[in-house]
Amino acid sequence: MCPNIDRKGRIARAITGSLCIAFGVVCWVAGWPEAAGYRWIIILPALAAGGFQLFEARNSWCVMRACGIKTPV
Repeated sequence: MCPNIDRKGRIARAITGSLCIAFGVVCWVAGWPEAAGYRWIIILPALAAGGFQLFEARNSWCVMRACGIKTPV
């Protein structure tokens, strides 16, 4: 896993990762959506995506770029 993003990309991924985690935590604490089965379908992917984006930011690595897709940042 060699670095493939610059400082701007790291900052963008850190911000979006933090927002995803914040969204997941707020939904968890607020109890949204009210149906318990659907709650985890929204919360767990949000937390997982946020964690993975923070991992990408920390390691200067982007999975999309590693697959050959050009990202604009």
